[in-house]
Amino acid sequence: MSKSLIIYFSRADENYAVGYIDKGNTEYAAEFVQELTGADMFRAEPLVPYAADYKTCIQEAKQRIGNAPLKEKLRDISAYDTVFVMSPIYWGTYAPEIETALEGLDFSGKTVLVVSTHEGSGLGSMVSDVKRMCPGAHVDANGLAIRGSQARNARKTVENWLLGRE
Repeated sequence: MSKSLIIYFSRADENYAVGYIDKGNTEYAAEFVQELTGADMFRAEPLVPYAADYKTCIQEAKQRIGNAPLKEKLRDISAYDTVFVMSPIYWGTYAPEIETALEGLDFSGKTVLVVSTHEGSGLGSMVSDVKRMCPGAHVDANGLAIRGSQARNARKTVENWLLGRE
């Protein structure tokens, strides 16, 4: 039986189109994937939290591209066959913390599935950017894009996407 891992970034506080939230949109989606697959979870948590207000947060995110330190780093994913990479869309792709989380991991022979939360960007360039960060992996081009404003109610959407993969 294959073992799965979810690597995700999510942010609460003020979010685009949904206002202030207690739990990030991507976290809802990650929890649905975990519930439906039994996958282990790794949250890419920034060493320095983002500001609570949206406008400041997006400026901070732009400054963190290429340098987004995490509180904790994954070192080994050899026990996993499938890895879900999940993030809100920031500047057309995943949040900078996802790049940090993926750096240096051995994705050889792994299947990587991409999930985004967004308010109009879909998957952006997330699939191609994940392919670049995960050499040796099969990165499925059929990712799942969930509108952030609908994430807390997207369990059925996630379930249908997972069932369509079997």
